[in-house]
Amino acid sequence: MKKEHRLRYIIKEGILDMFYVWKDELKNVFKDSGVMIFFFLVPFIYPLLYSFIYNNEVVHEAKMVVVDQSDSYLSREFVRRVNATSDVQVVKVCSDMKAAEKMLDEKEAYGILYFPSDFSKEIHKGNQTEVVLYCDMSSLLFYKAFLLAATEVSLELGAELRAHNNPVSTEKMQEITVNPIPYESVALYNTQNGFASFLVPAILILVIQQTLILGIGMLGGTAREKNRFHSLVPVCRHFNGTLRIVLGKSLTYILLYVVVCIWVLLVVPKLFGLPQVGEGWTILLFLLPYLFACIFFSMTLSGFMTSRESPMMVFVFTSVILLFISGVSWPKEAIPPFWKAVGYFFPSTPGIQGFIRINTCGATLNEVAHEYHILWIQAGVYFVLACVIYRFQILQRSLLDQAKSDQ
Repeated sequence: MKKEHRLRYIIKEGILDMFYVWKDELKNVFKDSGVMIFFFLVPFIYPLLYSFIYNNEVVHEAKMVVVDQSDSYLSREFVRRVNATSDVQVVKVCSDMKAAEKMLDEKEAYGILYFPSDFSKEIHKGNQTEVVLYCDMSSLLFYKAFLLAATEVSLELGAELRAHNNPVSTEKMQEITVNPIPYESVALYNTQNGFASFLVPAILILVIQQTLILGIGMLGGTAREKNRFHSLVPVCRHFNGTLRIVLGKSLTYILLYVVVCIWVLLVVPKLFGLPQVGEGWTILLFLLPYLFACIFFSMTLSGFMTSRESPMMVFVFTSVILLFISGVSWPKEAIPPFWKAVGYFFPSTPGIQGFIRINTCGATLNEVAHEYHILWIQAGVYFVLACVIYRFQILQRSLLDQAKSDQ
């Protein structure tokens, strides 16, 4: 009976201490304006900022200059049709390449469409001719707009010329002559071919991890600065158990980031009409290990923060790198094995891959089982590491306290 009473007492004290740690950490969060910025202001503003920047989704009216040395009906008709597309705006027709190149250098245009002098003559002779497209490749979006517009007009005008030069007896035969193999382009999961629809969901997931790292790291650095032993764990009897500290602190971050996740991953995509085809419960179940992994990962890193400025100097620059190695801006199959392995140390890599497949492509939890299992493994590994770090901090504080008492 005594053992049972003793066990109940230990469990009760552990639960009370855990809630004490939780309240203390919650108080520390709301007392620190820097942490408030990372936990609330940044997750609120950054998703809106990125969504506003890419809200147009695609590039329209990309500026093009034309060099028409043919000066024929066919070349002018080609230019008229290119200019009629929503992607391209023909700003000027020049007589020579030097004037066009000057406009390209001065960024008055980003592409040159060149018609040789024999363009119309060769067509009327029944020979093949060419139209040359020069593009400023400093922006691939301009290249995409120019290439699609020029290619579509070329195919359309070529089909009309074939029909004119090869008259047939029936309308059906003429249709077969003009278009013997009909094709249809279907954009899956991103129907607008939009930049925001493919990039912003990845940024939203990354924002959750990075703000947790910076906020928790700042709390850890502040605790060291205030502690007389420069320890992560304050001198207090409620902070004597490893599990109660780790669970109490993590409970604070989970409760705060439930609200953040609702705003970042539910409200913002709805405000800007981003793709959301995944099941709500599937997204929720997937985000659970991701949030745990990010929190315990951040708590592990906070053990190495010696000041409140440390996380900003160390981790701010990693955001772009983590986005690159996540497999969104560049296919993960084409990423070198070393960087692919580095990426899996961070919860954002499987988090981004799995979330996009669920939210944008409508995948089920079974279809993202690989990423889902990795996140749970990361959550478990970083939980153990966080416990080890806090245990070491408790022992270090006890030894220093004992040494000071002996003196």
